Amino acid sequence: METVTSKDGTTIGFERFGSGPPVVLVCGGSVDRTADAALARELASGFTVFNYDRRGRGDSGDTLPYAIEREVEDIEAVIGAAGGSAHLWGSSSGAVLALIAAESGVSATKLALWEPPYIPEGFPRPPEDQVSQYETMIAEGRRGDAVEYFMSKVVGMPAEVVAGARSQPWWGATEALAHTLAYDARIMGDYTIPTDRAASVKVPTLVIAGGADFPWMRQTAQTLADALPDGEVRILEGQGHDVDPGVLAPVLREFFNA
Repeated sequence: METVTSKDGTTIGFERFGSGPPVVLVCGGSVDRTADAALARELASGFTVFNYDRRGRGDSGDTLPYAIEREVEDIEAVIGAAGGSAHLWGSSSGAVLALIAAESGVSATKLALWEPPYIPEGFPRPPEDQVSQYETMIAEGRRGDAVEYFMSKVVGMPAEVVAGARSQPWWGATEALAHTLAYDARIMGDYTIPTDRAASVKVPTLVIAGGADFPWMRQTAQTLADALPDGEVRILEGQGHDVDPGVLAPVLREFFNA
C-alpha cells in the first residue's frame, strides 16, 4: 500500500498493480478499494492500475468538513502519483464522482463509467432528506440503522434481505463505512441525469450498463452518453450492478487502448 497527500493535507492510500498506461479506479458507495481489487488484477496485464481508498475509507484519512471538491482533489492527487495524467474509471456513485472530476478539469485522458445511478424521469427516487437522515443516525451512533436505510430506501432491497443483512459476513465492513453514505448522497444530489454537466466533459467517455438489476440503467447510460460531446454507450447483457470483472475488463481494455 502506498500513500499520496491530497491538497487539504489528507492522506490517500492506494495500491498499484501492473505496468502500462495508468488507470485510476474510483469505487462506489458503501465500499472501499477492496471492491475493485479483482478488476485491478484483471487490468494489470496491460495497465498500471491505481486502486485507491476514497477519503473516509480503508487506509485514507477523512479531514472534515466533507466537500465533493475535496474528493475531486483526491482524484487529482492520485493522478499525480500516476505521473500527471491517467485514464479514469468509476463505478456507481463513484462513476458520478469521476464524471464530476472530469468536468472539473482533472487530468483524465479517457473516462469510463459503470452504471452511474442517475434515475430517469418517471422512476422512484430516494428520499430527498437522505443526507440529514444519515448524519443524524451516525451522530447517534446508529451506524447499522444507516446501512439498513441505504439498503431499503435507496437501493430498494426487499425487506427480507435487509432484515437478514446484519448476519452476513460483510456486514461489519459495510457498517464501518456508514459515515460515507452521506458523502455519496451529496454526490448524487437529486439523481437527475446531469446533461448540462455532461456537455462540459471533453474527454472521450464510455458509459457502460448491464441493467439486469435495474433496467432503467440502460436508459440512463444512453441519455448520458448522448449528452457527452465524445460519448458512447455499451450494454453488457446479463450483468447486474455488481458486474463481473472478467466481463467488464475486456471492454475497458478495448476502450482505453483505442
